[in-house]
Amino acid sequence: MTKKNIGTTGLLSVTLIAVMLFSLVGSCTSNDPEAITALLYSDGKPVAISIKDGKIAAVKKISDLPAGSAGLIVAPGFIDNQVNGYAGVSFTFGGGELTAEGVKKATRELWKTGVTTYIPTLTTNSNELLTKNFSILGAVKDDSALLGSIPGFHLEGPFISPVDGYRGAHPLRFVRKPDWEEFLQLNKSAGNNIIQVTLAPEMEGALDFISKCTEAGIVVGLGHHNADAQLVKEAIDRGADIATHLGNGCANMINRHINPLWPQLSDDRLMVSIICDGFHLNPEEIRVFYKVKGPGLTIITSDVTSYAALPPGKFVNVEGDTLELTPEGMVKYPAQNVLAGSASPLKKGIANIIRVTGCSLEDAVGMATRNPARLYNLDDRGEIATGKRADLVLFRMKDGEIIVEKTIVNGRVVFDREKKSI
Repeated sequence: MTKKNIGTTGLLSVTLIAVMLFSLVGSCTSNDPEAITALLYSDGKPVAISIKDGKIAAVKKISDLPAGSAGLIVAPGFIDNQVNGYAGVSFTFGGGELTAEGVKKATRELWKTGVTTYIPTLTTNSNELLTKNFSILGAVKDDSALLGSIPGFHLEGPFISPVDGYRGAHPLRFVRKPDWEEFLQLNKSAGNNIIQVTLAPEMEGALDFISKCTEAGIVVGLGHHNADAQLVKEAIDRGADIATHLGNGCANMINRHINPLWPQLSDDRLMVSIICDGFHLNPEEIRVFYKVKGPGLTIITSDVTSYAALPPGKFVNVEGDTLELTPEGMVKYPAQNVLAGSASPLKKGIANIIRVTGCSLEDAVGMATRNPARLYNLDDRGEIATGKRADLVLFRMKDGEIIVEKTIVNGRVVFDREKKSI
């Protein structure tokens, strides 16, 4: 066929074929977002991050950000290792309250705060309730709607100190001695997805329990305890990894020399998690803990409860106690005016530790991303690097606070502030 024989009809046919081929190719591509352009959290320099098949394909330095991106920062998605509930959803309390849809709701709400990975935490309760809720969590953990945001679960208690103060808000009637067989059954109900246990090392049988957890590859946290220096050392010798929310789950009146704080701070083998919401620890406590452990051994956690993201007001918990959520985000027992939990997302703690310690944004973010990823061997996340999961948060700093603009989980945009949601 010569050129002059193609004609108008032929050109239309060729064009139609081209469009069909383009459409076919386009339909085979992934739903990866366009390249992310923002200031890299670690050095403040502009970068373009490309994503393919849910992973970071490339991170390239660029000269300038496009219009409208001024002040936009990109960081690894935040990892919260202690989430008791969120937005009215509790992972422990309530007869039949936890559902698969509830877990999905909590996850979606956490995404709005920049959290892309979190560990649902079940606290001290009856074996029946723990078994039931672990079963629900285990069944929904790998649901495609969650995009792999839940790597496993944290059992905080019931193997903790029964002593007032050290026990914290955990109900006394459910506190009990460590029982390996009970734990195995709980873990089985969870689909063998319990990746951390927090306990008191002074409880009868606790040290042997720690050894068994270590052999099974389960992270052991020391918390809600009054162990002396020798017991803390032996617990770490047997594999304890972290002091859970150091400075909390501790009695108000302690011996100034012999108490659980010093041995946990002084042993460089032990990481610490701290709640930096502005209520659980005073600024000077955060500064001291940070100076001792540094950015490499500190994890910022939220210990957030189901009251987070709810309007301020008074609530009655399953124990019949009246709780109050203040406009500032404090959860307290109004009668005693003492803390009853946390209602502040992880991003508040990241901003607050910068404010009170003067640490860099890079270090603050690292304590909420890189460090928990390392603790739980989550090798595919916690950093912005080629081949890692595309779990990213884009935010701006305003008046010392983190304003989340967009959250990306496993390469998918799950929250966009301009669009309100996805």
